[in-house]
Amino acid sequence: MNRLVTIKSNKYGLLIRLQPEVPFQELLAEVNRIFSDTVKFFHHAKLAVSFEGRILTKDEEHQLIEMISKTAQIEIVCIIDNDREREQMYKRYVEESLAETTLKDGLFCKGTLHKKQVLESEKSVVLLGDVEEGATIAAKGSIVVLGTLKGNAYAGVTGKSNSFVFSLSMQPNQLKIGNVAVQPDTVTKNEYMSMMPQIAIQNGGNIMIQSIFDDEAYIQEEMKWAKLL
Repeated sequence: MNRLVTIKSNKYGLLIRLQPEVPFQELLAEVNRIFSDTVKFFHHAKLAVSFEGRILTKDEEHQLIEMISKTAQIEIVCIIDNDREREQMYKRYVEESLAETTLKDGLFCKGTLHKKQVLESEKSVVLLGDVEEGATIAAKGSIVVLGTLKGNAYAGVTGKSNSFVFSLSMQPNQLKIGNVAVQPDTVTKNEYMSMMPQIAIQNGGNIMIQSIFDDEAYIQEEMKWAKLL
């Protein structure tokens, strides 16, 4: 008999294969059992997670992530999506965004910004890495973080309101686009959505954070924002 749940891991992430025809609650219980038995091996690791074998609803995916995080004491920094249709939609949206901005003419950097480090660009900037808490990335154009954003991101610093901030994992301490900024203590956090690729834009004097994966309900999360003049 095939296993209900099969887990493969390396130092960067987990690949979790789920049997397609088993009731979801049985899978959830099996995931709980497996990770309860292996909790000592993870030691509060920060990992990416990918699911294979069956199509999951967002609620099912959310339940699995919460179960794994709680049971194994793992910090899941992102969910790797293996859905090719959504991957193509993601690719198309990013390409359209790039076409509408001067991002392709901007600065490209590789590496992680650590606490107290600052990266500034006269145009747009693409960072292949993370922005850690206490670090700052600022640009006169748009900002793309191909990693986790936990620090400060200031796009359109000269007042350019059509700039945007994109991150594979959006968990900022502070965001500012043009003259509109969020205060750290006003952010309504959504841990599940923060692990998905998202884009922040200015809209009607406010800033919206949008998932790029949901066609039917495109805007996934709104924050409470304050205008800084």
